[in-house]
Amino acid sequence: QINCANPSVHNSTTNKESRFSKERTAACVHTNSLRNSLRYHMSRGIGKVLLGIILGISVFFLLWSPRLFSPEVGTSSGETMMKVHSEDIPLGKRFEDGNYAMFVHWGLYSQLGNEVNGKTYYGIGEWIMNPQMANIHPEKYKEVAKQFNPVKFDPMAIARLAKDAGMKYVVITSKHHDGFAMYHSNSNDFNVVDATPYKRDVMKDLAKACHDVGIGFGFYYSHYQDWTYPGGNNGPTTDEEGKDATFDDYFKKKCLLQVEEITSEYGPIELVWFDTPGQISKHYVQELVKVVRKNQPNALISGRIGHGLGDYQSLDDMEVPVRNVEGMWEAVDTTNDSWGYAHYDENWKTPAQILHRLIACVARGGTYMLNIGPRGDGSIPEPAQNSLRNAGEWIKRYPQVVYGTDPSPWNHAMPWGDVVVKGNKMFLTVNTWPLSGELCLPGLKAPILSAMMLKGTESEPVKYENLGSWTRFMLPARAPERYVSVLELVLKGVPEVDDVHGIDPGMTTTIEVEFSIVTGGTKETKRWMEKFGEWKHAIQVSNWLSDTKVTWNVNVLEPGDYQIELTYAGDGRLVWGVELEGGSFIKNEKESSHIYQSFPIGWLKLDRSGFHSITVSLLEGDVSKASLKSISISPIP
Repeated sequence: QINCANPSVHNSTTNKESRFSKERTAACVHTNSLRNSLRYHMSRGIGKVLLGIILGISVFFLLWSPRLFSPEVGTSSGETMMKVHSEDIPLGKRFEDGNYAMFVHWGLYSQLGNEVNGKTYYGIGEWIMNPQMANIHPEKYKEVAKQFNPVKFDPMAIARLAKDAGMKYVVITSKHHDGFAMYHSNSNDFNVVDATPYKRDVMKDLAKACHDVGIGFGFYYSHYQDWTYPGGNNGPTTDEEGKDATFDDYFKKKCLLQVEEITSEYGPIELVWFDTPGQISKHYVQELVKVVRKNQPNALISGRIGHGLGDYQSLDDMEVPVRNVEGMWEAVDTTNDSWGYAHYDENWKTPAQILHRLIACVARGGTYMLNIGPRGDGSIPEPAQNSLRNAGEWIKRYPQVVYGTDPSPWNHAMPWGDVVVKGNKMFLTVNTWPLSGELCLPGLKAPILSAMMLKGTESEPVKYENLGSWTRFMLPARAPERYVSVLELVLKGVPEVDDVHGIDPGMTTTIEVEFSIVTGGTKETKRWMEKFGEWKHAIQVSNWLSDTKVTWNVNVLEPGDYQIELTYAGDGRLVWGVELEGGSFIKNEKESSHIYQSFPIGWLKLDRSGFHSITVSLLEGDVSKASLKSISISPIP
């Protein structure tokens, strides 16, 4: 099976090119879709002749298209993966057009809520067994099942919440790394029916509720890790008889059987979300794929199944990319800091934050799957419900911004918000309302036929003027929406743009080093945990040398003095230099710390409108530990 599931950076200047390039979309042959198509046509009586023709054409492309089938390395998993596009998979277009889904982490760990023997453990709740958390022995953990009685579980409440939030499907943990099945498993009695006083298959109830309200349903399944079953990764190494247990034992006696169960006993499902493939051998993954394709031919398989055999790419936990990502992909995120319920965690995302991150994912070309963690009694924390529903009310007013849209042709966000595209319409989503009443858009080349400020189903025309490579819109004094306001542009033709970052004359423009040209240093992704399992990500420049340069190309509308700030981490005092090509130069010494912080460097004079290059260098200090994340450029009032 050939699959395309790796996000890669592209720099196309038009939306049409970036999303629908024939060369790119031809680059993947999905053999399982081919198989399903053949099954259909064979059943219709077309016969073996068509089978031979199609297989012959497929072999021709496989043998004679090496350029189209060159693999790329996935940045998230480190595995060799291939890009995939919505045209290659039956449900791919629905996956991309929906753009928003609900993740649910719920299990025995929810009963504990990150508190064990009176002590609170800070981190992601579903990993409470881990030695870096409460370090619970498998047999001790199994006793938690006797207390698990989710009498407040209401499957319709979850389904309706997802529906109200604007989400198109729900994916829930059928078995996480703890090995506990949240459904009635006939292959292993460590499950919600056989091991708890509740004795009800909650997955059947939720699958029905999702179907009844008209949204999709899918399962998460931890296929490599199982901390309570002998042979599972990070699980017991001997069985009940004291004999050595292997991964093969676990796979054949539990994993494969349970994947057969969840894909055959719960009706049609949208996808199977496998997780943490680790060092699993490819033949095991192939067996799992075979089972899913047999039982659910229209279901997608997440990229985290491993070995490039998934249907789409799932980015790192809690990662929202800053640059457009090509192909089918999703970002997975949480409504607070933990996936599973944690009793102390009240750090909830606001409706505005949810919408900003959702739109950022859509504008980068992907899908946003946002998690809730029900309590052990099955109830959903009220702050999560409120934020989701309030964000959902906005989506009901502006569905054209979220569903079935194409990504921003700029490949990045704007100082004031972001951009999505649908046909010849462009939607400017304004998170930060300009105090000047003027919204500035750099690099739009396509002529504008109309500009309308939307307020639900109503709209008002907005005046605008062309200023060379910029367009300036005169906005109302007050934002029409509380969370995100929408300016709709109707264009003459495709939204062709120059994607160079524009320096906004009215607000701070922050540009990540992702968009810089680096010489003499290393630009790479850095990942770290603020709490256990709470991942943060930054593309940064490290391995500095005396001649290392980090350069951004920018487009300036209004000349003048601009405050320069650098966001970096390091050790001790560092002296930074900032230079405008052919113009002014500033330098300053500032402190640093192990966490990323922003430090003002000084005023830099941008002496003319048009295109410039701004270069940062590290002049003095401990260059070995310096890590530059971004530059911020603010107009001086």
